[in-house]
Amino acid sequence: AGTSSRLGRPKQLLDYQGKPLIRHAALNALGSSCRPVAVVLGAFGDAIQPVLQDLPVEIVHNPRWASGVGTSIHAGIAAMSRHNVRGAILCLADQPLVSPDSYDRLVNAYLAGNHGIIASAYSDTVGVPVLFDRSLFPHLAELPDDKGCKGVILSHPDRTLQIPCPEAETDIDCQADVERVLAL
Repeated sequence: AGTSSRLGRPKQLLDYQGKPLIRHAALNALGSSCRPVAVVLGAFGDAIQPVLQDLPVEIVHNPRWASGVGTSIHAGIAAMSRHNVRGAILCLADQPLVSPDSYDRLVNAYLAGNHGIIASAYSDTVGVPVLFDRSLFPHLAELPDDKGCKGVILSHPDRTLQIPCPEAETDIDCQADVERVLAL
């Protein structure tokens, strides 16, 4: 939901494989076993929403997007809390190699065990996409406005299972990333 300040234009609208990056991400989420799918919009929301209009996704507007990524997590978790879900996967539009299978691996690991967090492991770190059990929604709702979910992951090592997700290390933040991803 941010301004894509390092790129200088809305990355969500970048053309990737013939469609806007945000649509690609939404279609990947919809191609998984996850339902419902919510898309949090902030900066450029009015320009981005039309490329999602015909998809069965819940559009969540985050009017506080300028205060930081935590506000988008708050908005998304609030939306998921209104549904009868066991958990939620937090994911980003700027990780184009993350696929429906990536999301289903998180879900299957969650269903097979007793971990409240299934985090993607890549590039010597853990992060998104990440599945949080509903019992952890309050922790996500209390995140500082300018913080992502990594602190919640790291503060619950006993409840966290890390699974390899090398496709998540490819993300788009600047023009060099765009060129690298398009060359793949």
